[in-house]
Amino acid sequence: MDDLMVSTQVSTSGMKAQATRLRVVSENIANADSIGSSPGEAPYRRKTLSFKSALNREIGAEVVKVNKISTDRSDFEKRYDPNHPASGADGYVQLPNVNPLVEMMDMREAQRGYEANLNAMQISRQMISKTVDMLK
Repeated sequence: MDDLMVSTQVSTSGMKAQATRLRVVSENIANADSIGSSPGEAPYRRKTLSFKSALNREIGAEVVKVNKISTDRSDFEKRYDPNHPASGADGYVQLPNVNPLVEMMDMREAQRGYEANLNAMQISRQMISKTVDMLK
């Protein structure tokens, strides 16, 4: 029974990590067109996150956690638009380093990870329920 409780908590940690990933991806998508409003002002910079394995001493098992949320330091794209208020002296506007296609793929992967953890947790709960029923 303890192993089933542990698996439920491990799945819960995975769901929390994927939910954070979904929030970061959603923020990136929402800001995919956020550019500066004055010359030299940087546009939105894509956020990334990494996971880590951590020992949960309470349950005695490794769980997944968000290690850190950082910014993608890749170069901004540039578009020639001399009439835009954020264009530099050369007439180019810096665009966010967010690729909506990559973000949608990342969102889909996070969704699948969340669903897999949810299914594992539901199966563990069903097994716990059946075990309790057998003990009655």
